Amino acid sequence: MAGFFSRLKAGLTKTRDQFVSRIEGVLTGRRKIDEELYEELEEILISADVGVHTSLELVESLRTEVKKRKLQEAEELKEVLKELIVDLLGTETKGINFADKGPTIILVVGVNGVGKTTTIGKLAHAFCTEGKKVLLAAGDTFRAAAIDQLEVWGQRAGVDVIKQKEGADPAAVAYDAVQAARSRGVDIVLMDTAGRLHNKVNLMEELRKIKRVINREIPDAPHEVLLVLDATTGQNALQQAKLFQEVAGVTGIVLTKLDGTAKGGVVLGIQGEVEIPVKWIGVGEGMGDLRPFVPQEFADALFNSENEEEESL
Repeated sequence: MAGFFSRLKAGLTKTRDQFVSRIEGVLTGRRKIDEELYEELEEILISADVGVHTSLELVESLRTEVKKRKLQEAEELKEVLKELIVDLLGTETKGINFADKGPTIILVVGVNGVGKTTTIGKLAHAFCTEGKKVLLAAGDTFRAAAIDQLEVWGQRAGVDVIKQKEGADPAAVAYDAVQAARSRGVDIVLMDTAGRLHNKVNLMEELRKIKRVINREIPDAPHEVLLVLDATTGQNALQQAKLFQEVAGVTGIVLTKLDGTAKGGVVLGIQGEVEIPVKWIGVGEGMGDLRPFVPQEFADALFNSENEEEESL
């Protein structure tokens, strides 16, 4: 069975075609580095959902490096651009901030339809595989389907789900989950939340109340607020990141559905514009297709480079 790097590489094929292949097409066989070339690169970056601000900054950094290194050939720019992208992504894999003692409480936020509940199920599976005891909390009480779906994922991952009836106070579910986690010796609580955006004030108040209840029971909790974003939505994902950063105090991002989209460049926009670390990425439907985000691995897969440390599953 192919390792995760192979699946990541395959999943980024459309992004690579939209992004790297177009850059190579502009640079190959072209000798002169001029203003027209920089404008074309800028256009490619923006159309690959990197974001206007980040695209302009990358091209400006490229200009600086060209002058500093006294580069003459256009084809030399590909490697420089890859270096700049790796710098933007960072070299360090940002892991989950686990509690020093007692249960680690992780709030999972995001709009409806991005795969939030599915992501919670996959995270539960990943943590269980590491030997952690996990509990799920059905905090999206406004949709009966959300509670039912979380129970299905709980069964798949082999973990219990704390729930109340539809329409219940999500903060009450959070309280029950914390108490259950303590009494059962649970390591990690993953709590689903509502994804309604039509009233930002209500969403903000709801999340504040949940966090207040959790923090009253466990100081310094929640330990993580993970935002789930759908990579196929491109710039919309970037806008969602900005909004949830404002209302929820997001500490990390889970980027789903990177496979089969040409909009994987949004990873760069997120890092460049909202500066929230991407902590996990998804490249498929399987339980094992959600993995911690490794910046160098992503850059290698994007630029079709070899990865000697590929691990077989």
